[in-house]
Amino acid sequence: MSTPNHKAYWKTNLRYLAILLSIWFIVSYLFGIVFVEELNTIRVGGFKLGFWFAQQGSIYVFVILIFVYIRLMNKLDKKHNLDK
Repeated sequence: MSTPNHKAYWKTNLRYLAILLSIWFIVSYLFGIVFVEELNTIRVGGFKLGFWFAQQGSIYVFVILIFVYIRLMNKLDKKHNLDK
């Protein structure tokens, strides 16, 4: 049986997932594949930025997004009294 609290919790959770997965898609697919030529005109530390996103940037962003999701879910659990 779903309560309004349960529905609000999952609605917020799905919103977090959609936002974070969109960020990951932008970084890994758009920056690493679609806009690679435009980003390669910029150099960071001697490497082309498009190459960096394709090889390492998307992995770093993915790991950061995992920690962001953990933090957001801990806050959400506390808000809905599910942190026990």
